[in-house]
Amino acid sequence: MSGIDLSADITFLPDVGPQRARLLKEQMQIATLEDLLTFFPSKHIDRSRLYHVSELRADMPFVQLLGEILSFSDEGAGRKRRLVAHFTDGEGVVDLVWFNGMQYVQRQYRPGVKYIVFGRPAWYKGRFSISHPDIDPAESLSLSAMGMQPYYTVPEKAKKRGISSRLIEHLTTTLLRLLTPPIPETLPPYLVAQLQLMTRDEAVRTMHYPRSTELLSKASFRLKFEELFYIQLNILRYSHERRQRFAGLPMPRIGGRFNDFYSNHLEFELTGAQKRVVREMHADMKSGRQMNRLLQGDVGSGKTLVALLTMLIALDNGYQACLMAPTEILAEQHLETFRQMLGDMPIRVELLTSMVKGKRRLQVLEGLASGEVQILVGTHAVIEDNVRFSRLGFVVIDEQHRFGVAQRAKLWRKTESPPHVLVMTATPIPRTLAMTVYGDLDVSVIDELPPGRKPIVTVHQYDAHRGDMYEGLRRQLSLGRQAYVVFPLIKESEKIDLKNLEEGFERLRQVFPDVAIGKVHGQMKSADKDEEMRRFVSGETRILVATTVIEVGVNVPNASVMVIENAERFGLAQLHQLRGRVGRGADQSYCVLVTGYKLSRIMRQRIQIMTETCDGFEIAEADMRLRGPGDLEGTQQSGIAFSLKLANLARDGQIVQQARDVARQVLQNDESCSLPRNQILWQRLQQLKNTEIDWSAIS
Repeated sequence: MSGIDLSADITFLPDVGPQRARLLKEQMQIATLEDLLTFFPSKHIDRSRLYHVSELRADMPFVQLLGEILSFSDEGAGRKRRLVAHFTDGEGVVDLVWFNGMQYVQRQYRPGVKYIVFGRPAWYKGRFSISHPDIDPAESLSLSAMGMQPYYTVPEKAKKRGISSRLIEHLTTTLLRLLTPPIPETLPPYLVAQLQLMTRDEAVRTMHYPRSTELLSKASFRLKFEELFYIQLNILRYSHERRQRFAGLPMPRIGGRFNDFYSNHLEFELTGAQKRVVREMHADMKSGRQMNRLLQGDVGSGKTLVALLTMLIALDNGYQACLMAPTEILAEQHLETFRQMLGDMPIRVELLTSMVKGKRRLQVLEGLASGEVQILVGTHAVIEDNVRFSRLGFVVIDEQHRFGVAQRAKLWRKTESPPHVLVMTATPIPRTLAMTVYGDLDVSVIDELPPGRKPIVTVHQYDAHRGDMYEGLRRQLSLGRQAYVVFPLIKESEKIDLKNLEEGFERLRQVFPDVAIGKVHGQMKSADKDEEMRRFVSGETRILVATTVIEVGVNVPNASVMVIENAERFGLAQLHQLRGRVGRGADQSYCVLVTGYKLSRIMRQRIQIMTETCDGFEIAEADMRLRGPGDLEGTQQSGIAFSLKLANLARDGQIVQQARDVARQVLQNDESCSLPRNQILWQRLQQLKNTEIDWSAIS
């Protein structure tokens, strides 16, 4: 079986068969021999040691006991029925428990026979138990030979249908035995030698059965590097090909509109970071290649102003510009900001959302087609088929992770030559994640806040001490300030959350009877919601009770207090976004995180991070460490964070950087991708594109 095809169906492996193959595919995404080979253990357990029942503790991960079954008992009824074997090592008794496969267990194992039992102990009703343990006759196991045994994480549904770590181990051992070395290499020999990597054959075998922790570490590095290297190679190759294929619309001029705005309408000096970013973007726009740039900047750092300045460069070169925002509130906010900043400049800026209808909509569409509308601000309505531009040259996508790849691509197709693209996000992205999810984009960072802004003071307040919080809120209101009070409404259908918001609204009306209080949540009609927002923006209402609908897009410089109720129900990124609604003026602002006393360890860490720093990038890094890259908002669009089998973007930043550097070096030395020594790379890349990774999403 030396010429075994690793893409072959898992059904063909001995001891699998059609039924088990279906289970492996449905429950564990193991469809081929390659899938099984790269389904790596989550840990390795030292099977050379035996424990005594007297040594057991509930916090032990796995233990191994030598003894015999005293008796079986059938307990419970219906769904709670279970089979219990009373097992002793001569010093104490532990219960072995099965919730299914009970007839098989009673046929297979007999009282009075010496067995080695392996599993995770739990303390239940005054004694230890082990659910669904591995059991082997004592004479059949050589513990010293077993050494480091792989442990494979199996979903509960699969366990209930007979798939266990031991079964995966058995199948993997069978496959490795059938594979005559070497397992095919996936990197060119010169790279393996240059980077002093293990061969793929040795690395894969070591991942399953390591002879030492040092060799396990080397195998892990080799396979993590390969995984990240191919992602970076794909990103950089795509980016290189796109630059070769698409010439950028030439925009060399800094003309009258830009100069007029900069000299006569800019009310304050740009920060050094804003100036640097505008220079970086103009260099792209006049370079003859299409700009694809990610602009990262914390809440309130002045990204919108930078976007407007670069739009004016596009206008000065005879092109139209468009900004696409994820919500109507945010689109309207951008429109208002642009019109306010431009003042009496003769530039036609229009809005296009689902709320713009009838004659007004027709006027906007006609103005776009004729070129009279120079800047369009809108939601996904701007990508509808009947929206046609005269000469679209510059596109800004705000909070781009909220748009799918296909949606964004529709904008590019509204012009013969692809427009320059600026992607903006106020959600700071950890560096390693940006290199992976947005790796084909050039990155600009605004890492300075406008002058006069003061860091927001963030405090943690327990629910039982809310009197102190009300007192602080009253002081701010007496100074003429405004405040947000935010309640979690994770799903719009969660009635209990809505009840909390309504009760909180009534409580605030009792505490502050002489203060105008408004409320906003997602179940309100759009017109009512917009009216409440307008009243708060204008200062008619002083306190706004809301859900996270105000997370993005509300700019009220007079608001100086953000109270977040049930803060333990929010993620770090969301807490940071909400906090960014205040601190937008020159006054000192405050954020109060209100929780109960009962907090998990991770939630306490989140609260501590929020009270210690206002730096969005620091918070993003911490968020990725706590939650993992796959849970961060935005990575779902890429499909990558979920597809990595071994690498972890939160922990493997150095490997990401090394993989990117090596991929860049390969492309620099082989621009046409034609050198014989690199053919293995392009073949492997093609194979990977046929797998579950959504490679198009990172392009």
